[in-house]
Amino acid sequence: MNDHLIYTETDSGLNRFFAKIYGLVGMGVALSGFVSFLMLYPFRDNMFAIIANHPFIYYGAIILELVLVFVASAAANRNTPMALPLFLFYSALNGFTLSFIIAVYTQTTVFQAFVSSAAVFFAMAMIGIFVKKDLSGFRKALMAVLIGIIIASVVNIFMGSGGMNFIISIVSVFIFSGLIAVDNNRIKTVYQATNGQVNDGWAISMALSLYLDFINLFISLLRIFGRND
Repeated sequence: MNDHLIYTETDSGLNRFFAKIYGLVGMGVALSGFVSFLMLYPFRDNMFAIIANHPFIYYGAIILELVLVFVASAAANRNTPMALPLFLFYSALNGFTLSFIIAVYTQTTVFQAFVSSAAVFFAMAMIGIFVKKDLSGFRKALMAVLIGIIIASVVNIFMGSGGMNFIISIVSVFIFSGLIAVDNNRIKTVYQATNGQVNDGWAISMALSLYLDFINLFISLLRIFGRND
């Protein structure tokens, strides 16, 4: 990739840059959805066999996911050629692990959660794009709350509290909704501050952030809508 890829300073240049990022986000979500579909339908028996006889495959995939997200982010920040393949591989692997979560819920619940996630994502993205104020200060606060939620989630694994899980899901919706607005605002702010001098690696980095925002928002809403599934 070109380390000095230049975009124009005009509004059309900013729009093209947003289109590039959202094109990558769309690729990631579509790839995750496709892999999840394969696991839930053509390879459904294989998925149940993994759950029943080889659960280490699922847990190994989760661990690999955690490693990959940091590796992909680092590659994007360095603007290396491996950034895009790592992002796409991560998206595919995430689709694999998501299928095990989605399998627990009804198709209606999954559809409601996906549509709601898309609607919230669009609304918060518009807020982040069109608000004139720099929202970067909110990111630290949101990340601090997110760390607290992660700790609470780990503790709740041992407690097994349904009420705690519900509260965590609701708070998570607010956190990732806020991050969607902040990340979109950050794209505009950085683009304008650098006069459009942004490289492909940075676009992939922001696409990864928005992809994670959407997926985690979807999972949180899925848990809320599917409490009785």
